[in-house]
Amino acid sequence: MTSEQITNTGSVSGDCGSAQARARTHVQAYVQTQARQNGSAKDGSATNGPARNDSAKDGPSGRKHGLQRCHAMLRPASSHALLPWLTSIIGVASALCLVIAWFPSTVWNTPIVSSDAPAHYYFIHRLLDEGLGAALHLWPHDSFYPPLFHVCAYLVIKIAALFGVQCSIYAAFNITWIIASGVIFPAGMLVLCRYFLQRWNRGNPISNPISRISQALSTSESSSVSESSNISNQQVPSAGNRQYDAASDATFVLRNLIGLFVPVLAVSSVCHPYGLLNAGPLIAFGFAMSLLPFLIAATLRLFDAIAAREHIAKWLAITAVAGVVCLVAHPRIAFTYALILVPFIVLRLPWKLILGAFIAMCVGAVAFVALMLTSFKSDRWANPASWFHSHQPSKNLWESISFCLTDGLDGFPAILFALLLIVGTAAAFVCASRRAAARASDSFSSAASTVVPVASADVDVDASTSDIAVSAADSPVSVSCPPPASHSNATDAASASSESSRLRRNDRLRDVIALTAAFLLVALVYVCTVTLVGALPNIISAPWYRDENRIMTMLPLVALPLLVIGINALAECVSACAASASFAPSASSFSTKNSASSVPSLSSASAVSSVKNASFASNWIVLIAVFLVIAILAVSAQIVCPSRSAARDTIIAHSSLNQSDPNEQLTEQKIAVLRKVTKRTGTQATIISDPLNGSMYAETLFNANMLYPIINARTDVPSAPFGKVETAFASGDAQQVLGTVCPLTDAPEYFLMMGDQAQSLQSFPYRAQYDSFHNEELIDTYVDGGTLVKVADYSQYGQGWALYRFGCTD
Repeated sequence: MTSEQITNTGSVSGDCGSAQARARTHVQAYVQTQARQNGSAKDGSATNGPARNDSAKDGPSGRKHGLQRCHAMLRPASSHALLPWLTSIIGVASALCLVIAWFPSTVWNTPIVSSDAPAHYYFIHRLLDEGLGAALHLWPHDSFYPPLFHVCAYLVIKIAALFGVQCSIYAAFNITWIIASGVIFPAGMLVLCRYFLQRWNRGNPISNPISRISQALSTSESSSVSESSNISNQQVPSAGNRQYDAASDATFVLRNLIGLFVPVLAVSSVCHPYGLLNAGPLIAFGFAMSLLPFLIAATLRLFDAIAAREHIAKWLAITAVAGVVCLVAHPRIAFTYALILVPFIVLRLPWKLILGAFIAMCVGAVAFVALMLTSFKSDRWANPASWFHSHQPSKNLWESISFCLTDGLDGFPAILFALLLIVGTAAAFVCASRRAAARASDSFSSAASTVVPVASADVDVDASTSDIAVSAADSPVSVSCPPPASHSNATDAASASSESSRLRRNDRLRDVIALTAAFLLVALVYVCTVTLVGALPNIISAPWYRDENRIMTMLPLVALPLLVIGINALAECVSACAASASFAPSASSFSTKNSASSVPSLSSASAVSSVKNASFASNWIVLIAVFLVIAILAVSAQIVCPSRSAARDTIIAHSSLNQSDPNEQLTEQKIAVLRKVTKRTGTQATIISDPLNGSMYAETLFNANMLYPIINARTDVPSAPFGKVETAFASGDAQQVLGTVCPLTDAPEYFLMMGDQAQSLQSFPYRAQYDSFHNEELIDTYVDGGTLVKVADYSQYGQGWALYRFGCTD
């Protein structure tokens, strides 16, 4: 192949979407190369007469033409750079609107009445009382609890105060949840899915098979033309370049359209974030789950850096920071992180790092087991089958499997999601396997003879074709400024590019296998949790407390990336089929016309053009079809969503004060009593009561000083004052009671009797430890002995309701 043929059939591709400075560098390099080669041609005019005439033609006019061409290619740079940002902003804004529209309005003024909610309100309240220094010991007994969510809510209140706005604890709680669920999580899922799309499309536009056909025709036609036929040599490659740009644009638009709907689909499922707000709510774990996509994406970038042996320190630092943030949000997120990353570690890291990663996981598992054994005393540790003895399966096997395949969607959207997931995954395997097989059959010699210089290390070169691969970055812009090159230069560049591409030879196949394996692992844990019973399911799901709500949050992290690359692969397969159908008649016509003459006619160029036109049409038809399918899925998921509606209705019911059971955690009667109690005692006196009767909410509702304003008062912690008071109160010994209660504070101490424990908290495993606080016979004994003195009677609100003061000598 002559240097002119290389020049006319190839182009140097560069990614200047992020900075036009890179493009200007390419232009300057092109001009300098042209100038050097023109000088060389003049020096060798004595021995190369024909080349002298060609060089003359490529002198100033050639440089001018090259500059014009490069500037023309730079014109769409701004739109290519802005489109990813625009689609991302629209997608995340849409997700935020969906979350806000779903959010129950009743919880802005009243708390969510559930098992974990009062603790989270109390943690925010404690930060407001003691400052950020309390973040490391939020529990009432001063032990550590992951504080990131509560610190963010604290900052919301403080920032609002700077603008003269008084923000309540409940409002700050809700705003933080909305930001995490409606902004952070969908943005993280978009980053993660774009990462996989970038790797999938790197060096392989959606119309790559068609581009190969067109390029093959162009190369064949160009090689049959004599050096004197400059017009033919210029026209066909020019058409090829135009068609290739159109194909790249189709791929670029497809990636961004998929990215547009990823944030919406991320918040369409009940799996996350809605389920966790209803279950408890599990706020700290949910906040960590919203941050986890960023950590996974950073870790995968680190794996890329390790494979390429560049920027390792940069991505290691980013991953470390993201990991610390997630651990501060909730340390148990490490189990989800490890479960999803295991397949990628096995498939993409060197064996030494794989071994190191698994050693680290084993060390972490041993540390976790040691923590559980020392923190929670039980006689069932040696019998895993007896763990979670109160757990009951909630779904049968088919229901749990279908829930995983549908990502927790309902009705028609669930069916469509499952079909796209299954068919897309199959298409991804087919495309990835065929590409891996084609690359395995290529030899280095064929790559050296067909590949032209590559301007960027990010460009993935397919050694089996002569078309140039365009980097699938978020904003790729092709700058086609082909400098004339000698055959030796092309060979040297081919050798370098072949070495660079060898590291990425099976990227597609590895990603598909790893994502599928991660999806299957998550599905296994989910099925073990909600369907299976016994020792093995208990062990597998133990890191997540065998809790369905925690485990189903992992589904979007693996299902959505698998869905988007599956759709991308499916579009690629359809485009390839269209290419094959359009190529057969055109290629036959082209071959017949070329057999009559070694010089192609205008009709043969028309044959090539017809293939390219078919390519152009098929690309954009596929693009429109993909857009419609994803749009139907995203829109229908907002119309048919009984699971999300049920979660919302449950939260509204939990935040309502109109309860039929007067012993529920919060009712209108209890609100009235707690208001009167706080007015009577003030905010400094200590109030002791059974936290399971709803009295704990007085801390954040009226700023009362409840001794233990959460339901989980651990008695196995030496510094827990509530445990000591509970033990003394249950003893029946007046001296022990007063000797334990009176030294708590310098302010008076009160006891509030406000009925039995709420029915909604009967699943709490340690509820029996509070039985003495609603034992009327024991309370009457203390009243008769003077240990308790009744100071207010609230029997009009409930039988036996009253406020007592401990008989301390103040």
